[in-house]
Amino acid sequence: MKKPRIAGIGTAVPPHRITQGEVRDVMRIVYGDESPVLDRMLSVFDHDHIGARYVIRSIPWYFEPRGLRETTEAFIESAVDLACTAARSALEQAGRSASDIASVIVVSTTGIATPSLDSYVIRRLGLSPHAHRTPIFGLGCAGGVAGLARAAEACRHHDGQPVLLIAVEICSVTFQRGDTSKSNIVGASLFADGAAAVVIDAQGHGPAIRSSFSTLYPDTEDIMGWDVIDTGFKVRFSRDIPDFITTHLPSTFSEALEYWGIGRDDVGTFLAHPGGAKVIDAYSVALTIEEDDEAMAAAKGVLHDFGNLSSASVLFVIERILRERVVWPRRYGVAMALGPGFSAEFVLLERPS
Repeated sequence: MKKPRIAGIGTAVPPHRITQGEVRDVMRIVYGDESPVLDRMLSVFDHDHIGARYVIRSIPWYFEPRGLRETTEAFIESAVDLACTAARSALEQAGRSASDIASVIVVSTTGIATPSLDSYVIRRLGLSPHAHRTPIFGLGCAGGVAGLARAAEACRHHDGQPVLLIAVEICSVTFQRGDTSKSNIVGASLFADGAAAVVIDAQGHGPAIRSSFSTLYPDTEDIMGWDVIDTGFKVRFSRDIPDFITTHLPSTFSEALEYWGIGRDDVGTFLAHPGGAKVIDAYSVALTIEEDDEAMAAAKGVLHDFGNLSSASVLFVIERILRERVVWPRRYGVAMALGPGFSAEFVLLERPS
């Protein structure tokens, strides 16, 4: 069988564009004088790493307290709309029709839906009712890379038939109005809404997905995740993630290279999840990536233009690298992201033919 390849990528964002200054002003109105250290915490908005983000509602909607029922309804409605928009674009780029898809994988961590989101997508796009369905929840920012790995496995399982992968996140509905914790405010300064879709196919000339590698670090559940409270999902950040990356990623990546049977010099392109400016810098330090690396510049560009889209971000990065025809100096590239668990996900890609 031919190698599974990235045959098409589509992206979508909601219509409401917000700047860091606008969000900071909203936070000041929402919290008023509730927090004596508000000014210091709001300094997280005072940088140029993120120029704009996109959210599903206009700013006044976020002024009011919202319960889990209301935010879940908003999540499902917007997630399905964005997922289908991105999927149509990916299918068109891949030269495939909806009826060609053998399997659908939908990754999301910012909301819950039963029936799962894939069922809505299948009906709206007119995919086969017999398509295999795989909803993936809980991987957070690592979900896009893990989704690529699972999609390639599904493509192989279906003898090269195309697989549709969708990563969709509505991060804005997780904002907790009554929470003045640092984690909540950092999350409000960083995360945004959007979707990306990828058609994985044995046809085409895009990057081939050769293998993957996963690591779950011991005793790290506290680093990142959700605490479920009465009003929904409260974000959890409890350790310095950039420091964790520079300390642990070099050895993890060495294990991945050994598993794949290749050397560091065989990898020339890193397609990284842009979790934040400090996270991108930590990747560069940990993996000795040059400061002027074009692929890392693409990651920084996605962060600047869209913020952190959780699982969808790395797919936005891959889309930009392919669209801008960034040169792969060596045979292999590696897509990578870290997420709750705490975990690392890698996918080994072979440069486009």
